[in-house]
Amino acid sequence: MTSESPVAARRRREQLRDFLRTRRARLTPGDVGMAVAGRRRTPGLRREEVAVLAGVGVSWYTWLEQGRDINVSAEVLDAICGRCA
Repeated sequence: MTSESPVAARRRREQLRDFLRTRRARLTPGDVGMAVAGRRRTPGLRREEVAVLAGVGVSWYTWLEQGRDINVSAEVLDAICGRCA
């Protein structure tokens, strides 16, 4: 197993954070089969909606999108990215 430097790990988390934020902002509830209800203050899905769609906890998804140093499995990343594609 290769050890990742702290700088590389932080950069990887920042890239994932940026990807998740931009993908979430591009999607509307209608894009993922959710009911569109009323006006939204900002475009795109809410974090809560992405978490529900991916089957993960809202707090956990929020931490991931914030770039926090948490462990994430490939299956969870596949679930999140699959819903945001």
